[in-house]
Amino acid sequence: MRKEKTLFILGLWVTFLSFLGFSLAWRKFLFLITGLSLMYLAYLFYLEVKARSSKEMSHHKTFVDNVVGGE
Repeated sequence: MRKEKTLFILGLWVTFLSFLGFSLAWRKFLFLITGLSLMYLAYLFYLEVKARSSKEMSHHKTFVDNVVGGE
């Protein structure tokens, strides 16, 4: 499953979690697990952006053409 779709589903889960009728202890536990999942997903997004930016930086190296001497 793509990370964007997982983020959307977790957002829906958080929206409806308060209305599902869980006891307070279960609700706290489920919010804790959901929060940890969101933190992990954000970390995966961070690693993806970091890898993409370092890959783009390696492709933008400066090119200097050799000049034939004596002109």
